Amino acid sequence: MDLLDRLLGHDAWATRQLLNIAVELPDEQLDFDCGLGLQTVRRTFEHVIGNLECWTDLMRGQPVRARPQSPCSVSMLIQRHEAATTELMNFARTVVDANRLDDSFIDTLDDPPVRKSLGGGIVHLATHGMHHRAQLYFMFRTLGVTDLPEGDALTWEQQRLRPSS
Repeated sequence: MDLLDRLLGHDAWATRQLLNIAVELPDEQLDFDCGLGLQTVRRTFEHVIGNLECWTDLMRGQPVRARPQSPCSVSMLIQRHEAATTELMNFARTVVDANRLDDSFIDTLDDPPVRKSLGGGIVHLATHGMHHRAQLYFMFRTLGVTDLPEGDALTWEQQRLRPSS
């Protein structure tokens, strides 16, 4: 497994760990204004997953898909997250394998549109999720959620390598 697989694999796993916690929360907690970042757990997940979808579309040169109307159920967010991370991982692998990290795409959402590197876009997505996961940890603690996973890359790797029973 190379660095790309580790970065994107860990990012997907760490966000999924928090989605698995969110699935247990009632709507009142998912939509409670915690006074940080995007204010709520649900909006934060919608943003993170929407960014995975949007940036992957932009880097592929495809029209940006429409986002589902908010609020999304956590089960829908989990489905979207699974699909978006799979798409990103597959796309990123083809970019790396073809030695295209320095190739560019046009970010048509900027005004005026801006040329950006594929490698930069991939790294942006690998690091963007961590920023918002830190906010989610704060939000979960504000909501009284305990026993939060650490979510670090070494724990992910250990769990990944552990034989299944």
